[in-house]
Amino acid sequence: MSISCIAIENEPPALEKLVLFINQTPALELKGQFTDPMQALSFLQSNPIQLLFLDIQMDGISGLQLLDALPQKPHVILTTAFSQYALKGYDYNVTDYLLKPYSFERFLQAVQKIKPQTPFANEAIASSFIFVKSDYRILKIDTNDIIYIEGMRDYRCIVTPQKKILTPYTFTELCTMLPEHLFARIHKSYAVSLSKISCIENNRVYIADKILPVGDAYKEKFYKLVKK
Repeated sequence: MSISCIAIENEPPALEKLVLFINQTPALELKGQFTDPMQALSFLQSNPIQLLFLDIQMDGISGLQLLDALPQKPHVILTTAFSQYALKGYDYNVTDYLLKPYSFERFLQAVQKIKPQTPFANEAIASSFIFVKSDYRILKIDTNDIIYIEGMRDYRCIVTPQKKILTPYTFTELCTMLPEHLFARIHKSYAVSLSKISCIENNRVYIADKILPVGDAYKEKFYKLVKK
C-alpha cells in the first residue's frame, strides 16, 4: 500500500527536486505540491494525507507554524538548508530531518522510518529510475541502464545501451539523484556506473567501448569507493 504525501517547499527548484525523488519512490503517492504554505494549509484541512514533506523557512508562515496550525499531524519529514533548526524540529516529534542538499539515498532512509518493517527503500534502490529533462520532454531512465554520463558544454549526455540522452541537468544534480553507492564522478567531464566498469588501469577506466580518464581531483574518493 502506498503512502499518500504532499510536498511544501519555498523555492521552486527545491520543490522540483523533492517531487522527482517522490515520483522515483514506488511506496509514495504524491497528492499535491506547494510553494505557498497557506495554500498547502488550506489543502490539508480538507485532504488528509499520511506524510508531509515540509520546508521550515518559507514566506508568510514558517513550516513549524504550519505544523502548529494542524489539528491532526501526519508523519512529517522536515527539509531545510539550516542545521540549527534540527533540534527544534524534533520538538515536534517529526519523523526525520533532511539537510539540503540531500541525496536520493538519504531521502529513502527518511521515508523508510515511517514503515521500518517494509523493505521498500531497498527495493527502490535496487530497481530505481530517474526522471530527467530532455528537450521539451521529461524522460524516465532506469538507472541500471546508465553506463556513464559525459559533460558536453551546457549539457550532460547520459549514455545507455539503447540511446544517448542530452539533459541540461548539472553533474551535481544528476549525482544527487543517482544512488551514490552505484555511481561515481571520476572526472570533471565524466561520471560512471560502477557495475559497468570492466577494468581500471593507470588512472583510466575501461567501460563499454570507452577508456575514460580519472581526474586528479576525483582520484582519492573514487579509489576509496572501488576498494570497499
